Amino acid sequence: MSASSKLPPFDPADPLGIDDLLDAEDLAIRDTVRTWAADSVLPYVADWYEKGELPGIRELARELGGLGALGMSLQGYGCAGASAVQYGLACLELEAADSGIRSLVSVQGSLAMYAIHRFGSEEQKQTWLPRMAAGEVIGCFGLTEPDHGSDPGSMRTHAKRDGGDWVLNGRKMWITNGSVAGVAVVWAQTDDGIRGFVVPTDAPGFSAPEIKHKWSLRASVTSELVLDDVRLPADAVLPDVVGLKGPLGCLSHARYGIVWGAMGAARSSFESAVAYAKTREQFGRPIGGFQLTQAKLADMAVELHKGILLAHHLGRRMDVGRLRPEQISFGKLNNVREAIEICRTSRTILGANGISLEYPVMRHATNLESVLTYEGTVEMHQLVLGKALTGLDAFR
Repeated sequence: MSASSKLPPFDPADPLGIDDLLDAEDLAIRDTVRTWAADSVLPYVADWYEKGELPGIRELARELGGLGALGMSLQGYGCAGASAVQYGLACLELEAADSGIRSLVSVQGSLAMYAIHRFGSEEQKQTWLPRMAAGEVIGCFGLTEPDHGSDPGSMRTHAKRDGGDWVLNGRKMWITNGSVAGVAVVWAQTDDGIRGFVVPTDAPGFSAPEIKHKWSLRASVTSELVLDDVRLPADAVLPDVVGLKGPLGCLSHARYGIVWGAMGAARSSFESAVAYAKTREQFGRPIGGFQLTQAKLADMAVELHKGILLAHHLGRRMDVGRLRPEQISFGKLNNVREAIEICRTSRTILGANGISLEYPVMRHATNLESVLTYEGTVEMHQLVLGKALTGLDAFR
């Protein structure tokens, strides 16, 4: 028997055989999240996007909590304790539905819950994490400010001691989940350096007006956080971190999820292009039979599955404690950039139909314009890698 006769058939959905790297539990988690997204998101998301709203977000959060998707890779306190690869697979499937849904999960788990889990007191963990893991409480993460995005060290939000209390004043901008959150992790300047605070959103002086008129991440709640003399007890501060290493550590965890998630948006767009190319006829035959269309599909498939393989590699490194922040920058820079190109090329295959919400391509493309910028712009990740490659700091 020849060696070639023993080869498995070529799988257009998995041309590199990446699924062979996943165990049964990995596949079960992936399929569970994919099924949930197909049932609870895909039938409605185009309408949510068109209206610029995410109705029923609290119910969605509870459903995601029931899946174990919130704080998925954290240990204890009601969290699933999943591997980094399993969390990544969940992010991919969520973003294949919509970037806004993955953002809901990412901000909840990789930013707000991670900050409390990593830097919080035992009382803070016990108070918030079980309810957040169940989706009973939604969290947000207040770092970016109206005048300070890529330079968080220059934030103006400040916290002053007043007797035994802290008093917070300032503004945060572009905060996912802000208007529906029950708790906010807010970073502020103090006399001791930058500190994180666990802020119940019903505290007097706290408000979170929703940002409207977005043309990206429309199926997502985005808000400003306003802190006017918000008085908090002494134990509201996260005790185990001072300085930018706190919020930046949280961002690294969230960026890792984006490395996977961007490939979900790319996969959805690519699959739409393949299906369309096989059925759309021009000049008497399907356009998928034309050389230029096949060249586009081949190039997209190469970048899509290279990106998934890169995400898997980074996940395995995270699972053994060897994933560096520069490697996360490598992944986010490559995968989001390639995902946008896949969406744009898919749009050309769909022609005029590519701009219709009857297909997911334009929705993914516009969402990815936000993903490209948030949690580290292209330029910031290029400079992180530039510094790592040369040993010279271009940030100064």
